Amino acid sequence: MSIPQSGGGPIESHEQLAELLSKGCKPKEDWRIGTEHEKFGYCKDTLKPLPYEGQRSILAVLEGLRDSFGWAPVLEGDKLIGLEKNGANVSLEPGGQLELSGAPLETIHETCDEVNAHLRDVKAISDKVGVGFIGLGAAPTWTHEEMPQMPKGRYKLMTEYMGRVGTHGTQMMYRTCTVQVNLDFSSEADMVQKLRVALALQPVATALFANSPFFEGKPNGHKSWRSRVWRGLDNARTGMLPFVFEDGMGFERWVQYALDVPMYFVYRDGKYIDALGQSFRDFLQGKLPALPGETPTLSDWADHLTTAFPEARVKQFIEMRGADGGPWRRLCALPAFWVGLLYDQSSLDAAWDMVKGWDAETREGLRIAASEDALQAEVNGLKMQDLAAQAVEIAEAGLKARARPGADGLIPDETHFLNALKDSIETGQTPADELLEKYHGAWGGDLNRIFAEYSY
Repeated sequence: MSIPQSGGGPIESHEQLAELLSKGCKPKEDWRIGTEHEKFGYCKDTLKPLPYEGQRSILAVLEGLRDSFGWAPVLEGDKLIGLEKNGANVSLEPGGQLELSGAPLETIHETCDEVNAHLRDVKAISDKVGVGFIGLGAAPTWTHEEMPQMPKGRYKLMTEYMGRVGTHGTQMMYRTCTVQVNLDFSSEADMVQKLRVALALQPVATALFANSPFFEGKPNGHKSWRSRVWRGLDNARTGMLPFVFEDGMGFERWVQYALDVPMYFVYRDGKYIDALGQSFRDFLQGKLPALPGETPTLSDWADHLTTAFPEARVKQFIEMRGADGGPWRRLCALPAFWVGLLYDQSSLDAAWDMVKGWDAETREGLRIAASEDALQAEVNGLKMQDLAAQAVEIAEAGLKARARPGADGLIPDETHFLNALKDSIETGQTPADELLEKYHGAWGGDLNRIFAEYSY
């Protein structure tokens, strides 16, 4: 999850809210790729989640990365809760999931090199202290009571609030992992077209990357339990956002949506002030109960924008949020999929032609079906496997048109990063299907074997 924003003076006019978003507009030559991925840490001898402190812990991993690989510490109070280096940061999700938020990079080759270097470094430290990390969309065996809580004030507030507004909020916080990619836009119109395609095709990404068929030690009836969890989290801040497809969509319309998202907190002097369920609209008028008489800064607004969790999200870039955390190979496939679809205008237009006839009911139906059946899903005559094949074909054309070679010049473009997805489309099998086959076959129902066979 996001770290607190900084900078930005007081908000003196409503127009500044949309202006903050519009400052993300960049010429095409300045577009970048930012990839984020989360993973679960566990003690190798017990297969239980890592505590924050101790010999085998999240803190030991963070300190090892800091001391061995030159990362600068990020503190909350006196607690080490993250790391920074070269435009990237390592942060903690509520249950200790370790997240790399990558630097903004020009090509998927660079993104994949960054991911590979990070996972090698994490493994080097983990092996020294007797811990492991695994890429899955949901914790396969652990109960809520077994999960630690990281020492971040934001998470303490959110944990309390989640139980009031949905049925799966704490599951999302403590026992799910995702991989996402953040991409740029050139203008308001470009943002709108990309966001519409991103939302409509997010279920296809969910299906292709489905990797969470287990929960609390047994199959859960879904290929992507992580996606199911997000549907039961908080309807005020999640979902497929039908308004994005209506006339008049733009930065100001996103502002109006975000203003209706209930607040979590205000960050002041290194501390999180409880503003749970309160209104940013009241804050703008100096009527926030948490801070009577005080009005917000632009950094407060930037913080608030990070507390909306739809399937695709606008900040000064667009976040694609629909995929399960997964195996090493797929961490490079997700940016390849979305860059191919969105960073070439011909491919973006083709993707929009693919989805523009779908109504809100169809988009939501695909979202639900993707979590349950992945590539075997079918909604209103639309077969997910066929949609995935079409989307990946469009993405491949977009990557060919980009024609970004590898550093050595021997690889002409970025299309090979799609190979893992092509394999799934050809067979109809996602990582979740592979896991279920092993669980019911070679593993004989022993889910603990997942750690030895699927850890990084």
